[in-house]
Amino acid sequence: MNKLSVEDTHFHSNNHIHVNEKLIDLSRPIVMGIVNTTPDSFYKSSRKQSLKELLLKVEQQLIEGASIIDIGGYSSRPGAIDITTKEEIDRVIPAITAIKKEFDTIISLDTFRSEVAKEGLENGASIINDISAWELDKKLLSIVSHYKCPYILMHMNGTPSTMQNTTKYSNLFNDIITFLSKKIQILEENGINDIIIDPGFGFGKTLEQNYELLNNLECFKLLNKPILAGLSRKSMIYNKLESSPEEALNGTTVLNTIAISKNASVLRVHDVKEAMEVIKLTK
Repeated sequence: MNKLSVEDTHFHSNNHIHVNEKLIDLSRPIVMGIVNTTPDSFYKSSRKQSLKELLLKVEQQLIEGASIIDIGGYSSRPGAIDITTKEEIDRVIPAITAIKKEFDTIISLDTFRSEVAKEGLENGASIINDISAWELDKKLLSIVSHYKCPYILMHMNGTPSTMQNTTKYSNLFNDIITFLSKKIQILEENGINDIIIDPGFGFGKTLEQNYELLNNLECFKLLNKPILAGLSRKSMIYNKLESSPEEALNGTTVLNTIAISKNASVLRVHDVKEAMEVIKLTK
């Protein structure tokens, strides 16, 4: 398991984030394991409906080396069914409380809704992973600011239902880095310094644009923040290979290897063992 370096400090750099008053060392990449409480996530094996199933999956991911568990209750895949805030809370809060009771681990909550974020942080989540950069819920910024929690800032064009119709950019890299830079400035003005950036593979990008981003991933170091690569079993892999999410593990490993070589600090994955092997073999 990748061991986290912990100490009490308030020094910020692109190699560290603070989680619950502890310093997490990202100078060596870490793995974030995906666990969905949704019935319709694009990769069937990530869907965990019962708490028993969920806890077994979390245990497996922690044994294999995950440093963070990312819990999601809202499917953001194109064409997914929209759900109410209450339904999302009902999906994620029992999962968060059960994980917190059973395991000593860091929990990230994948949500763009302020009310869900607040409930999650009150019940044991420590990081907010927001696909929308608070564009879909302006109140989310104040929640993250109030709790002073780490924030994963992702770029997405449009909404989950429209993003694949909004793939036009003046200049792909410049547009995304400008967007992230402006958001970082606002976050820091609101006292949020522990920021991880995510270029948003598959969110409002064509197949070709996704690979352009991956091939230039190291350029995001200009923002002086840790980089998260969320490539796991995505359509940019299985569409190019003319296969399916279930057949995309090997492609995921290949792209994770490229991401690590281009300074990614966090790999967000469904398959922790294989991602840890990438890190062990390359770092």
